[in-house]
Amino acid sequence: MPKLKTNRAAAKRFRKTANGYKRAQAHRRHILTKKPSKRKRQLGTSKLVHETDVGRLDKLLPHL
Repeated sequence: MPKLKTNRAAAKRFRKTANGYKRAQAHRRHILTKKPSKRKRQLGTSKLVHETDVGRLDKLLPHL
């Protein structure tokens, strides 16, 4: 059976932690002038991937 390859697009977006997978929050890349400071500050924090999607990420990232 061939070796499993890591999905490189997913590897750049998610990091494996002890509690699951860490991800970045959307809407923080551009058009920041019209967003309030509170919203930009809250978007800067990282979140954990929902538990229903962890199995899908385990298949995409077998070696992380």
